[in-house]
Amino acid sequence: MKLTIERMTYGPDAIAHDGNGKAVFVRGGTPGDYVEAEILSEGSSFSRARIAEVLEPGPNRISSPCPLSDECGGCPWASLARTAQLEAKRSCVIDALTRIGHFSSDEAEKLVATCRHTDEAWGYRNKIELAFSRSSGRSMLGMHALGDNHVLKANACPLLDKHFARVPRAVAGALTYLSNSHDLSFERIGIRASRRTKNVEIALWTTPGPFPRAQAAKILNDALKTTSVVRVLTKGPSKARRIAGVERLSGSGNWQELIGDNRMSFSAPSFFQVNTAGAEQLISLVIDALQPTAEDIAMDLYSGAGTFTLPLAQTCDFVYAVESYGPAVRDLRRNLETANLTNVDAQGGDAGREFPDDEADIIVVDPPRSGLSEQVVELLCEQPARAIAYVSCDPATLSRDLARFRLNGAFDIASITPVDLFPQTFHVETVTHLVRSNRRSHS
Repeated sequence: MKLTIERMTYGPDAIAHDGNGKAVFVRGGTPGDYVEAEILSEGSSFSRARIAEVLEPGPNRISSPCPLSDECGGCPWASLARTAQLEAKRSCVIDALTRIGHFSSDEAEKLVATCRHTDEAWGYRNKIELAFSRSSGRSMLGMHALGDNHVLKANACPLLDKHFARVPRAVAGALTYLSNSHDLSFERIGIRASRRTKNVEIALWTTPGPFPRAQAAKILNDALKTTSVVRVLTKGPSKARRIAGVERLSGSGNWQELIGDNRMSFSAPSFFQVNTAGAEQLISLVIDALQPTAEDIAMDLYSGAGTFTLPLAQTCDFVYAVESYGPAVRDLRRNLETANLTNVDAQGGDAGREFPDDEADIIVVDPPRSGLSEQVVELLCEQPARAIAYVSCDPATLSRDLARFRLNGAFDIASITPVDLFPQTFHVETVTHLVRSNRRSHS
């Protein structure tokens, strides 16, 4: 089938239409490409395909520096020029606002700013994960293949900070030997590396049971210079895994990064943005939106380990921080102690159930991909805050939630700024600035 690629989707694929007008999602396509496509699956309303041959390249097609980008799930947009990636990500946010939030196209176009970005298109990640598989009694570690459970052998990942280019190959070699020697299996292997602090942590995700702890630490430390090796124990079905514990095998037992002026610690299960410079852009946008003062009472909901809590606490009179994930709550409290900040109430629990009783002047929310519950939107709208900064990693749930804010009428949307924290992928972060509405005063 010959197709002309029309545009990128919020996903790894581009979209085209066949001769009958049926949508075709094409893996590896870029806008303007004229391609020979091979159909992978056919549905009633759309098909999926991959490129067999690029007959005429589109104006923004480039040669990917990663030899595995057509197969690996880590960089599905690697053949699209960076400027076109930024434009496509902004368009994806506008599209979600119109389709899901039911904003007019003119309004969405005005609200969504130009996509912010970091300087580095490659080598920006402070974290990657290696996949593990076992076949015919032999172990293999590598990268996750796009769209299935296949493991691709890879000596390096160009998305990982270039200062640590050797690390994936060294880790894969050491753990392949360990696994074959002891008949071990891993769920996955996390690698975190910071050029700022020089910290390198290897996290071995396994189920509980006997494990050669000392030998694992020795083999990894012989293979590369680590500052921490941990084992993360998980239980439960694959789609509902829970952390049963974290064992320190060597080193500090956590990973440290310098974010702005704050040196922060993260345990292996805790979330931190994989792009440190990008995280600093998010902080800057949040602070610009909220304009904190020394008299302000602030709230940080879904606070994680304190990415926004710390800079707010260093300016504001008091901060209420709420986080549901136990390891992140412990990291938050440790980071506050390290920064010598005593003006924060750090609460563990669901944002709806543990919503602070006090009234806030400014609020930041950074929920997971599922976004805000209707209850939390209502609770936020009851606050007298002059501004809310909503940090989102999913344009669809953001659009749904912004429609709820509009329906309530307590806050107006001042701006939505996309931030490209994940070059070579479709993912985009946004910072939405909500301001107290003049149409509805707080009672």
